[in-house]
Order: sequence, then structure tokens, then C-alpha cells
Amino acid sequence: MSFKLIAAAAATVCALPLSATAEMEIDGAYARSSMATSKSGAAFMEIHNAGTEDDTLIGARSDVAKVVELHTHIDAGNGVMQMREDEDGFPIPAGGTHALQRGGDHVMFMGLNAPFEDGQTIHVTLVFEKAGEVELDIPVKLDTPMGGQMKQGDMKHGDMDHGQMQHGKAAN
Repeated sequence: MSFKLIAAAAATVCALPLSATAEMEIDGAYARSSMATSKSGAAFMEIHNAGTEDDTLIGARSDVAKVVELHTHIDAGNGVMQMREDEDGFPIPAGGTHALQRGGDHVMFMGLNAPFEDGQTIHVTLVFEKAGEVELDIPVKLDTPMGGQMKQGDMKHGDMDHGQMQHGKAAN
């Protein structure tokens, strides 16, 4: 077998996982923490599944924190929202979009190795059930205003205790 043929075969095999991730399009990604000294942060984005099969975001990894989880918010009643790990992941239908946003689903970073700094970039790997891994460099934007019903100071996560948001683990 010639060297060119082996190189072409190796390039084809190496390219296969990349073509699978091309079906996931990530828009508007940013990360933030509620304050510069916080030991936790989150990433938000829109994920569009340009493929023909439904898929699910099942995990995320990053070296910026000791723990990286997929989180969601649930209504615990009496006006109290709870932030919980979503162990089932976030479904993204074929041709559809799933928003990771404040007050909803997001990627959570707990036990930051260093505080987030405005303008820095963090490296995150999203793991999809079918599309595999998608690596992203996400900008940190500490000054991004809060959206939806949440307002700054309504979170409790790790060392933070600023209101009515509570952290817990979803029961199965």
C-alpha cells in the first residue's frame, strides 16, 4: 500500500467524527459568573440541529472548573426556583433549536479554578448523543444583562447565596 493511500485512508477516518458534529450549529455563545470573585459560572447559547435526526446534548466538559454539568430550573412552588442538574440532557429535534439561557437550561461550572474575567475565552466541549463532541471557545461577558424573569442576585450556587435560587440535584 502506498504512503498516499494510507494518508488518504487516515484522513478519511479522522474526518468522520468532524462531519457528524457539523450538524450542530452553535450561535450566540457566552459565559458569565455573577461576580468576579464567584466560584461558579454558566454558559448560554442557542444550539441548532441542522441534521435530519433528533439528538440530545448529554454532557459538557471544560478545564475551567472542577465540575461541569447540564442544569435546568424547576419551580419548587411558593415562588422559589431551584437550579438542578438535568441528567437526561437537552433534546434538540432535527431542524430545531434549543436555547440555553438564564432562568432555563444552561451549562453550569462549579468550583471555578480561577474567576472568570470579562473578555477571556473559555474552552468547552459539548457532548451530543449522536453528533459526538463539539469543541467551542466561548467568550466571557460579565456585563451581559440578565434576561427573562431572573435578575442579578437571584441565585444560590456553591459559595453564592443571593436570594431565592437554590442548587440541588434532580431526583430520578
